[in-house]
Amino acid sequence: MSAQRRTPVLKFTIKMQKKLLVLFLFILAAFVGLSVRLFLINRDNGEEYKKQVLSHQEYDSAIIPFKRGEIVDSNGTVLAVSNKVYNVILDTKLLLRKEEYLEPTLNALKRFFDIDVDAVRAYIAGHPESSYYVMAKRVEYEKKTAFEEFCDDEEQGANIKGVWFEDEYKREYPNGSLACDLIGFTTGDNAGTYGLEEYYNNILSGTNGREYGYLNDDSTLERTTIAAKDGNNIQLSLDANIQTIVEKYLKEFDEEYKDNARPGNGAENIGCIVMDPNSGSILSMASYPVFDLNDVRNTENLIGMPLLDKDGKRVRTDGVAEYVTQESIAGMNDEVMYQHLNALWKNFCIVDAYEPGSVFKPFTVAAALESGSITGNETYNCEGFLHVGDYKIKCHQTFGDGPLTVQQGVERSCNVVLMNVAFALGKTEFVNYQHSFNFGLKTNIDLAGEPRTASMIYHEDNIGMTDLATNSFGQSFNATMIQVITGFCSLINGGNYYAPHVASRITTADGATIENIEPRLLKQTISRSTSDKIIEYCNTVVSGEKGTGHTARPAGYMIGGKTGTAETLPRGNNEYVVSFMGYAPADDPQVVIYVVVDRPNVVFQDDAKYATRIVRKILTEVLPYMNIFMTEELSDTEREELEQLQIQIRTPQGAEPEEELDEEGNPIPKEGEEGSPAEGEGAAPAEGEEGSEEEPAGPNEAWKDFPLDPETGYLVDPATGDYYDPQIGTQVGRGDSQAEESGEGTGEGTGGEWSPAPPPGDGEDTGEP
Repeated sequence: MSAQRRTPVLKFTIKMQKKLLVLFLFILAAFVGLSVRLFLINRDNGEEYKKQVLSHQEYDSAIIPFKRGEIVDSNGTVLAVSNKVYNVILDTKLLLRKEEYLEPTLNALKRFFDIDVDAVRAYIAGHPESSYYVMAKRVEYEKKTAFEEFCDDEEQGANIKGVWFEDEYKREYPNGSLACDLIGFTTGDNAGTYGLEEYYNNILSGTNGREYGYLNDDSTLERTTIAAKDGNNIQLSLDANIQTIVEKYLKEFDEEYKDNARPGNGAENIGCIVMDPNSGSILSMASYPVFDLNDVRNTENLIGMPLLDKDGKRVRTDGVAEYVTQESIAGMNDEVMYQHLNALWKNFCIVDAYEPGSVFKPFTVAAALESGSITGNETYNCEGFLHVGDYKIKCHQTFGDGPLTVQQGVERSCNVVLMNVAFALGKTEFVNYQHSFNFGLKTNIDLAGEPRTASMIYHEDNIGMTDLATNSFGQSFNATMIQVITGFCSLINGGNYYAPHVASRITTADGATIENIEPRLLKQTISRSTSDKIIEYCNTVVSGEKGTGHTARPAGYMIGGKTGTAETLPRGNNEYVVSFMGYAPADDPQVVIYVVVDRPNVVFQDDAKYATRIVRKILTEVLPYMNIFMTEELSDTEREELEQLQIQIRTPQGAEPEEELDEEGNPIPKEGEEGSPAEGEGAAPAEGEEGSEEEPAGPNEAWKDFPLDPETGYLVDPATGDYYDPQIGTQVGRGDSQAEESGEGTGEGTGGEWSPAPPPGDGEDTGEP
């Protein structure tokens, strides 16, 4: 019998059981220890570790842009608005998930947005993990919608992936260049620069919102949204209709005189402000040249402007100023280009300082009347000049006017009368009143860029008698347009100095009023009685027989005002700033207009008619628009003019003009009737014509016998070659030989042999603040 092999039996011995128990207890102890440690970590450092964990989870975040507030005019016309646009964003990571996504997506981007697909390919190759790449900015809604509809097509858009849109707002100006200097514009980051956009930037700006997203522990996308807060709206006192009228005639002037006596624009600068004298509200503010607010860097607008160097100074060759051409633009570097664009963008009406000239004369007279230095009944003898210290300061009426009252001095704009009035006032009182009228101080108008001008006027410790003499008629100190018109408003409104302002109301995005900006009466400059006197005097500038402002009177209205002509630096350069300050109606001023023409592009610049004609054209349309009734009889020529402009002839209901009778009781013919005075701009002879059957020239009116130059329309002194206005005899130009030899200044501003130091703080010429 064979032996049978037996299989050994493995036994789980007691020893092995003990080892297993020890291992189990060790593992259990480790687990308990780990649990305790985790508990302690969570208790002591839980928040810290939680943040670290969350920081490694996938998040997405998007900015929700605010909408910048609108700017609207007094009638609600939108001048500036922000419209929603879209940035085209590429998610490279999503696009590369499948190879078949790439080409269809790039082709669609090229088709709808004209995107440079080569640049996109290069970005994809270098940033395969990117989730945010801006391929196109500020795409219009129509393009976005067309793309999305294409993507929704199951056949054509199935493989277009990784493209999404980010909301943004684009600032737009529906009226292009209208009120461009006043409104200003925004930069690429939605910040305001220049004008209202800069001054009210914080009010127009809102606060961006944000949308946060992240994947939670369950891989669910959680979102938190903080809504954007839109900016507030601003309503202006400015009337877009009045602004349009003003800009039309500034442009017309430029087109008429462009490239006339020299290359370049019709004037170096032209400015106009229309203002409510009884509140300080700006109804219009414009200057020329202009620029399109939707295309502010268009260099075509620079052509014809003065050529500047890298420091912003005028470029002159052999003493002759140069002007911007297409060729000079091509040669400009960034620094020089910025100087020219800044000169284009700045607001001439509030930034540029110049010598105001004879427009300042009513201020001098008002100060003397108010202080009691004169009564207004004084008479001064004008011989055509006055010796002051070592200087012979001429009047624009070089033959002299003889004895003149204060009123006649304002009417004829006599420098000699004004110098004597200033001497009666004295240096201390003159300086005090000049400060009271706010010269040398900021008006604090609600527009960006108004300069400080304290260094541009004299003070009691540095004004001499010659300075006092020339200051009396608006020379040897500088001012801005907004300073002059704001102070002048106080002269003709009873003495109330109102802070000038453009904004009238601030509202929320949904139209609720936050603030009504009420007129701010800052001070009383003169009394009502003095103000009435100034109105009486300034009315004769337009209505008086020898008034210098006849050509400013609009059809159907009587207005008051003051002409101005100021000689620029250096004296004797034949360059002038001419201006007219007007108000209407003459007996109850409701609107004030100030036009300044800086160095008109003509041979003889010292003629205020270049400003008065602009004023006349503007007021002819603005006054009927403002429902101000006509008070003057219309000539046939004026009626035809109004019909061509489609302006309704507005007179008070039931008002019948009284028939004027002569001493024998016979009716006096009206303008336009047989036997009446010349038709057109006032009763004075038309420009360029000699009055019929003129009275023989008196001792101070030798100019009446001078021959008429048909080319210029001025009378010419055969002895000197000087030119004279055929209506009032003021000198408006000099003979070439005399100008070269003596360097004499003429015109309404100053006479020739005076050439004192430049105004305090003045630059190379009058255009520099």
